[in-house]
Amino acid sequence: MSAEAPDQAALGRRRGLPRIDLRNIRRFGRAALLGPASRDRLPDAIEHVAKVHRAYHPGADLDVLRKAYVLAESSHRGQMRKSGEPYITHPLAVTLILAELGAETTTLTASLLHDTVEDTEVTLDQVGEEFGEEVRYLVDGVTKLEKVDYGAAAEPETFRKMLVATGNDVRVMSIKLADRLHNMRTLGVMRPEKQVRIAKVTRDVLIPLAERLGVQALKTELEDLVFAILHPEEYARTRELLQVHAGRPDPLARAAEDVRAVLQEAGITAEVLVRPRHFVSVHRAGIKRGELTGSDLGRLLVLVAEDADCYAVLGELHTCFTPVISEFKDFIAVPKFNLYQSLHTAVAGRTGEVAEVLIRTHQMHRVAEAGVIALGNPYAPTEAAAAPEGERADPTRPGWLSRLLEWQSATPDPDIFWTALRDDLAQDREITVFRSDGGTLGLPAGASCVDAAYAQYGEDAHSCIGARVNGRIATLSTVLCDGDTLQLLMAGDAASSGPSPEWLDHARTPAARIAINRWLAAHPAGPAHEPPQGEAPGAEHLHGPAEPEEAEPGEAGPDDSGPDEAALPVAPVGRPEAGIVVDLPGVIVRLARCCTPVPPDAITGFAVRGGAVTVHRERCPAVARMTAAGRARVGVRWSEEYDGDGGDYRVTLFAEAFSRPHLLADLTEAIAAEGAEVVAAAVEPPREQRVRHTYTLQLSDAGRLPTLMRAMRDVPGVYDVTREGRRVATARS
Repeated sequence: MSAEAPDQAALGRRRGLPRIDLRNIRRFGRAALLGPASRDRLPDAIEHVAKVHRAYHPGADLDVLRKAYVLAESSHRGQMRKSGEPYITHPLAVTLILAELGAETTTLTASLLHDTVEDTEVTLDQVGEEFGEEVRYLVDGVTKLEKVDYGAAAEPETFRKMLVATGNDVRVMSIKLADRLHNMRTLGVMRPEKQVRIAKVTRDVLIPLAERLGVQALKTELEDLVFAILHPEEYARTRELLQVHAGRPDPLARAAEDVRAVLQEAGITAEVLVRPRHFVSVHRAGIKRGELTGSDLGRLLVLVAEDADCYAVLGELHTCFTPVISEFKDFIAVPKFNLYQSLHTAVAGRTGEVAEVLIRTHQMHRVAEAGVIALGNPYAPTEAAAAPEGERADPTRPGWLSRLLEWQSATPDPDIFWTALRDDLAQDREITVFRSDGGTLGLPAGASCVDAAYAQYGEDAHSCIGARVNGRIATLSTVLCDGDTLQLLMAGDAASSGPSPEWLDHARTPAARIAINRWLAAHPAGPAHEPPQGEAPGAEHLHGPAEPEEAEPGEAGPDDSGPDEAALPVAPVGRPEAGIVVDLPGVIVRLARCCTPVPPDAITGFAVRGGAVTVHRERCPAVARMTAAGRARVGVRWSEEYDGDGGDYRVTLFAEAFSRPHLLADLTEAIAAEGAEVVAAAVEPPREQRVRHTYTLQLSDAGRLPTLMRAMRDVPGVYDVTREGRRVATARS
């Protein structure tokens, strides 16, 4: 299979960036063969690089570039590429790619020298002596990347080394990406099978890395070059589609004129451009939308001076055109993880065709194209001092890259690390979650609360016991959506907490999976588990389930009350005449165990067989069922003389909590501190990190019930305490 690369001149025109072509390379090659120029002027071969560089950095020191070129040219003299060109054309082309993206002088110097240590007699010490330690470090990093084998068996350790080399200075990876782009541009001289192998590695690892570093200009061209090699038929169809539409009127050009007119009338200074999609983007749009129209082949790009102008443009567009609200995204207020900022929207024009619109400042556009390369040298003192408060101190260490370095140091097995890296790179969409403290978390689509916990707290997330999502209690397995508000709930005793193996079923990010696996490996027995029921410290008196479920003598049965009534057991009262007044004389009074009323609850009664009256809370669900069945109520009320004590009163409470060690002991301790006696307790098996405790309690003073329930709610991990008979709200799962 032959690999026809995309027309580079066409691609350059479509992206609006200058591109070096083979004619320039050959001119550079001839200039290189003639030898270096005199010391008072730049060599002809590097003159174009210097011109592009000066456009971004007017005060750049070009002398260091001249020196680097002279060393590189003399070192590589006599070496030839497989294309037949002098080898010096390769570092020149790589350097021009970086210059076009606005790279600073140090990066360009290292780029010119990036192959000298590996392929010539030049040493790292020599580079350091002539150009300084910073250039030496960059050249050393790129040299290490060049030495690794890209074969399948070596991939895990290969990319671990890549990240270690990149971690302390992201410019190493920038040079590597530019190097790969130039090699892909000239890949046609390779055997077809080698083209495919290199294209696959580029697709699987280097393109996702370019995306995460925000270098869209490199990423999109690499995607097109890989597309041409790995999918030649789809590439040919896409190219033919673009050629067909190239001869037709462009609806986006008309839309751009309309937008310019609207913004001019509103007094907003803006540059409106038609930005064609690249080959892979057109192909993806075709898969998503089916038959494509002319407006699907590109987007409008509106460039303004200030952030506020972006929102002014958005307001005018949504006022004067029909907006497609579902297409609106604000990446200015919430930037992407790779530094990308822009407003995205779509509007319908005069003819009804929908045009997608990108709105950004000129600086945002630079960063959107070049990512971290556009940030210059982060180690320059003046730039570091000018960083606004609250921004990342070192922009060459994006959060994503820092996390990768933590993963690789925390994972001794390269295969595990490689699997985690591949999984992370496969994520092509990100969501933004708003933290309760006002910050944000960038997570891959499909991430759960477990992933959010480790993204926010690192290994401290081991003590996470639950979450609130959009104000509602949620399990750690809850999958988060874009725009959710998240509050993570942490255990008070972090030392006794830890993740369970089930967390791995809900973890989507490598950070979470690696941290959980590390903890589980270090704690094979798991965290300290709850003691068996009835054996909690300080609760030796606990026993059995809350009470027998059978109906007691005199209780209604199926023959006279229906199935619901039959399931309403009651508990006897020690002194039935004390505290309750019944309108029927001489009856036995029982408190219904389904709701166990205590003063000052509103109560009602129902007569049952055996001359007894069961007393329920008015809000008990059983009351509604029996009333609906036609059962007559019996008037009951608390005695006016009753002051809340003078008898023993039972109440059943449910404690809804996140499962954690020592929860039973902590709850019983809180109950005892309020002077209540535990008659019985039951703990249901945990489900999705949640657990339900049922306590039947004896109270000497019913008036202390609200205080008791508050004390139980204050126990860490407990999110609700309810009385029996009240419907318990179900948390989001």
